[in-house]
Amino acid sequence: MNGSNRLTPESLPISQPAENIHNHDTEHHHGHGESGHVHIHSEESLRKIVNRLSRIEGHIRGIKTMVQQSSPCPDVLLQIAAVRGALDRVARIVLDEHLTECIARAAQDGNIDVEIEQLKAALDRFMP
Repeated sequence: MNGSNRLTPESLPISQPAENIHNHDTEHHHGHGESGHVHIHSEESLRKIVNRLSRIEGHIRGIKTMVQQSSPCPDVLLQIAAVRGALDRVARIVLDEHLTECIARAAQDGNIDVEIEQLKAALDRFMP
């Protein structure tokens, strides 16, 4: 496979946001059962994360095609590494958003202990 056919995150199309996105916050619940609480994130922030995930999804489809076409294994591994890096960057964005928005809001609301425990549990599953 020559360099011009190599998949890169930059070569994938960027998903366009829906036309009717408004600049208001979106709320969703974290946690399980009744212990969960509401977190509010801007639609802009959510849109950016979803767009990145859409590019990663396209990249994974490209890797699947490479495998189906019997592309050289080193090329496939290189693309898998690119996807891993992209997923790590999305995770960093989500974590950063959680720390600056959710944890800060929980501190103001007086329930930071619950939020910290949920974050620790999530990080235990996330990190190898």
